[in-house]
Amino acid sequence: MNIQHIVDFASATTATEHYQPAAEKILAGDPQQSVRNHYSSPCGQFSSGIWEGAVGQWTVNYSEHEYCEILSGVSVLRDSAGNAKTLQTGDRFVIPAGFSGTWEVLEACRKVYVIFEQNPA
Repeated sequence: MNIQHIVDFASATTATEHYQPAAEKILAGDPQQSVRNHYSSPCGQFSSGIWEGAVGQWTVNYSEHEYCEILSGVSVLRDSAGNAKTLQTGDRFVIPAGFSGTWEVLEACRKVYVIFEQNPA
C-alpha cells in the first residue's frame, strides 16, 4: 500500500449516482438525491463520500452507523417519537445503527458521510 491509495475527496473523479427514496418513504417534496461514493472497503462494510439532497422529507431506518458533516444547507432529523434536531453547515454527528425516523431537507443539503455497516452475526 502506498500514497497513491490515499483517497482525496477534493480531486476524486468518482461518478455521481442520482436517485430518490422509494415512493412509499417520501412524506413531502421531491427529494432528489445524489451520492459520490469515493471509497468502499474491500470487505464492503465501510464507505465514505459526498451526499447531496434536495428539499423534501422521507422516512429513514438505519441499519448502518453513519458519521456526517454538513457542508452546506439545513436539514431536520426527527426520531420516531417526533424529537427533532436541526442540522446545518459545520455540524458533525453520528447516527447509530437502529435509528429510525425522518430526514427533512429545508435548504438543499450537502454532507460528507462515513458509513460502517456491521455484518450480521
